[in-house]
Amino acid sequence: MSQPRWFQFLNKATSLPENKNKTVYQIATIDSHNKPHVRSHIHRAFLIPNSFPAVPILLTTTDIRTPKVTQMLSNTTVEVAWWLEGSQDQFRFSGRAAVISHPEHPFHVMRNIPQGSALAKLSESGEIGGEHGKLDWEKKRREVFDTMSAHMRASWCRPPPGTVLSSYDDAKTWAATVPKIGEAETEEDKANQAEALQNFALVLIEPLQVDWVQLGVIPNRRTVFRRKEAEGNGDEWVETIEVP
Repeated sequence: MSQPRWFQFLNKATSLPENKNKTVYQIATIDSHNKPHVRSHIHRAFLIPNSFPAVPILLTTTDIRTPKVTQMLSNTTVEVAWWLEGSQDQFRFSGRAAVISHPEHPFHVMRNIPQGSALAKLSESGEIGGEHGKLDWEKKRREVFDTMSAHMRASWCRPPPGTVLSSYDDAKTWAATVPKIGEAETEEDKANQAEALQNFALVLIEPLQVDWVQLGVIPNRRTVFRRKEAEGNGDEWVETIEVP
């Protein structure tokens, strides 16, 4: 099997000079009252199971204390909208989400992951390391944590998101930076790093449908890729050309 055509098109679009640093997309979730919520996220990487290249998985990060985490755990269906302004391309991903938290956190177990899904295959593949052929998610989570800026790492040891403040001056008491793992020297840095690691989580999104709209060409074009899940590693993507 090879990587899907939509992934090839996306890689080509994101590599264009006019799309440099266009790594922000929006993720929409549904809460327990069927109310939609959307927010911006920074795309961190694609994870591709060695034995299952047909389904690249989007990787981003979050604070485990945010409401979107419980929303994703109760309803794994999400949608991502990625607008690449330079080339006027929009990619919308509809799929299922999983959250990888600190091993001691109650949310650590990947819930509702269908057997045989790309997320399950990624866990089983061991492509990033781990014992007995299993992917070491804690190792991966720590690796991604260290790729964040010191300021970004500090954002995970603030009060829980949504906490009411008396004024913006309250933020002046928060840690401004958190060092990489193994580089904390003071007790304060060690405590802040431990708290940040406790709250830091990975978000994985497995696409089931990709809707690609090209507004940079006239007339505009729209191609929809729908995934046909099959037993084993036989998944395939069916393309249709549709009206934008």
